Amino acid sequence: MLHDKLYAERMEVVKPSAIRELLALANQPDIISFGGGFPDPTLFPTEKLINVFTDVMRNNGGTALQYTSSDGLPSLREKLCARMKKTGGVDCTIENLFIIQGGQQGMDLVAKLFIDKGDVIVTERPTFLGGLIAFNQYQPQYKCCSMDKDGMNMDELEEILKTTKKVKFIYTIPDFQNPMGVCMSLERKKRLLALASKYNVIILEDTPYREIRYEGEHVPTIKSMDKEDRVIFLGSFSKILSPGMRLGWVVAPKEIAAKMVLLKMAADTQCSTLNMWLVDRFMDMYNIDEHIEVLRSAYLRKRNVMLKVMQEAFPASCSWTIPQGGLFTWLTINPKLDSEKVMKEHILPEARAAYVPGAGFFPLNVEHNHARVNYSCVPDEKIIEGINKVGAILKRLD
Repeated sequence: MLHDKLYAERMEVVKPSAIRELLALANQPDIISFGGGFPDPTLFPTEKLINVFTDVMRNNGGTALQYTSSDGLPSLREKLCARMKKTGGVDCTIENLFIIQGGQQGMDLVAKLFIDKGDVIVTERPTFLGGLIAFNQYQPQYKCCSMDKDGMNMDELEEILKTTKKVKFIYTIPDFQNPMGVCMSLERKKRLLALASKYNVIILEDTPYREIRYEGEHVPTIKSMDKEDRVIFLGSFSKILSPGMRLGWVVAPKEIAAKMVLLKMAADTQCSTLNMWLVDRFMDMYNIDEHIEVLRSAYLRKRNVMLKVMQEAFPASCSWTIPQGGLFTWLTINPKLDSEKVMKEHILPEARAAYVPGAGFFPLNVEHNHARVNYSCVPDEKIIEGINKVGAILKRLD
């Protein structure tokens, strides 16, 4: 090809995903899709946002449509500092906190700041596919820790840190982990911090689902226990307000935050001034916690519907996690089956349903008999219909 010799070396690892291409088929209107990590659009506070937009445009339109600083609207950052204290137990100032284009940009900026080719990122196994997409372009190596109901295996983490050079950071989704839906226990969070301190590595704490807890007790954030300025915290409005606004935030030590803002300025100058104004004014005019409570109630109901049908319809060879929050369950099918092949050859054409095959969530030692199944974006009656059809196919293939 004409341009092949002109591309940067990093483009060798930036390739289309077979899973992404498969899920493109799943976006057809007649498909019952359990694939996307989407919140329920019927729960977006649309009428309230119309009121907010009208208020902002009438009273602050010129400012809201203008450029602003790369670290984000100061009044929104102040609100988020207060919210970090209230919901996460984190003391921070606006020097520690800046606004990003959703959590995905935060992962990209952290990797850009810390990773040279060949450096090591430690992840959970499985881990968030979007995180791997963000990290891969910087050509890291991966080391992985297995997962159970209490999160990352700390004995494995200690062995990795003890025996591996050039570990730059540990990436974790401690609350309702994507894809498994499990939470890291307090004991393991404390040990994670102790190990990061002992071996002098950064922790990247990614928490887009933390506030969508509908059962159990909140466990303190890792950042709230950080006494050495080694935790970078990513938050997001995507799951608690609207993903289309593309707004999240970073809380980091001042020196790291300042460097990340410089990288952000080079990438996109700033987040949307208008969208920051809308979120800021929404939090003035309405109680966002009341809205989050609506989400919790709806997603608990949807989870219960899905798990009940799975229990009734799936073969005994299957198992799944029981998340206390978030948007997903992690399905494990008969080890002799490949979930991607089953979806492509049977579930899509026969059941007209889809999930995310699990292989893409494994940086190393890929396992093929898993799937991430989303319940938040599917109407109850479609959950029942789709899961029953998937179950019938799995029973037949079992």
